[in-house]
Formats: sequence, C-alpha cells, structure tokens
Amino acid sequence: MPLPLPGRPRLGQASLLALLLLLLVGPARPISFQLPGKARKCLREEIHRDTLVTGEYEIGAPPGSSTGPSANLKITDSAGHILYAKEDATKGKFAFTTEDYDMFEACFESKLPVGTGRMPDQLVILDMKHGVEAKNYEEIAKVEKLKPLEVELRRLEDLSESIVNDFAYMKKREEEMRDTNESTNTRVLYFSIFSMCCLIGLATWQVFYLRRFFKAKKLIE
Repeated sequence: MPLPLPGRPRLGQASLLALLLLLLVGPARPISFQLPGKARKCLREEIHRDTLVTGEYEIGAPPGSSTGPSANLKITDSAGHILYAKEDATKGKFAFTTEDYDMFEACFESKLPVGTGRMPDQLVILDMKHGVEAKNYEEIAKVEKLKPLEVELRRLEDLSESIVNDFAYMKKREEEMRDTNESTNTRVLYFSIFSMCCLIGLATWQVFYLRRFFKAKKLIE
C-alpha cells in the first residue's frame, strides 16, 4: 500500500479544505424586507479598508397602489459621509471603495403617506457584496483571456488572501486588546497599592490622634 508523501495533505484534509472554500465562495443571498409607510429601516455592516463594495437594490410598489414605489436610499459611514444617495429610488446599482475599516449603513426611508386605512408595505430587496464577492470575474477573464479553470483558481487565490487578511486583522485586534488589558491591569494594581497606602496612613494618623486626644482628656497615661 503506498504511503502518503510527507508535506502533502491527505485526501480527507484536502476534501475538507475544498469543501470549506466552496462554502465560502458560495453566492450570497440578497436581503429582502417590508418597508412600511413613513418608516425608515437601516442595515449596518463592518467592512475592511480598501475593499470594493457593490450592490443592487429594488423597491417594489405596494400591492394595489397607483403611485408606485416611493423611497429614498442613503449609504453613509460612521462619520456621516454620504457614499451613495438616491431619491425616489426604484431600482439601481451602486459601487464604492472603502478608505478605512468602518461601520457602513444603508438606510431606506419610505415616502408613502400613512392614511386612515392600512397602507400596504413596500418590498425592498438589497443584494450587497464586498471583497471577493464584488469582483466581476467574467470581465477579468475577458480582459486577461483566462480559461474557466484559471478563473476559479484566481477566485480561490483572492479568497485565500481575503481569509489571510481577516486572520491578520483579528490577530492585530487581539494584540491590541491584550495590550489594553495588560495596561488596565497595571493601572489597577498601582491604584490598589496607592489605596492601601492611603488607608494605612489614615489608620496610623487616627491611632496617633486618638492617643493624643485620650491623653489630653487624661483617660490614658
């Protein structure tokens, strides 16, 4: 029976790795929700810096409505900078590249009036992608004249790089948190020692003060 060569993954490990990559590169499903009249709903997501973000949206008219869909879309970062805005949005696409790691927010605000009766909700569909998912590999294949297998290898390479970057970021955050915890523990230790010194000094002063007081009252010699 031939033995596996050293340094090469076994069949089970390779299958597990391939399955993991296939699960990660699987297509993301769009998000859909109901938007009531005169309401505002927001979706938030943390995205790394220098990351391409693309998205498609579609707002459906309420059933039985003659006015059609009426909603505004605005995408901002945590500082309030507007990355994309569209009034009376119905259907469209957007794309931008992040400048820093931040929390991004996509808000849909309905402009339909709320009448006396029940106003049907608008259906909002949002398909937002970033990183490897946002890249158009069909265009890359046309420009670089890549074969289908080469395109899949390119996508797996980009995905692997994205995973490595995520782990590197998580390691950096873990190091920052560890440094913060160590600094906090050091400060707490110094504060505890200072508090103990203050308590010992206060207790010593009380003993000498009470001793002088009792001597002055001739209660003790």
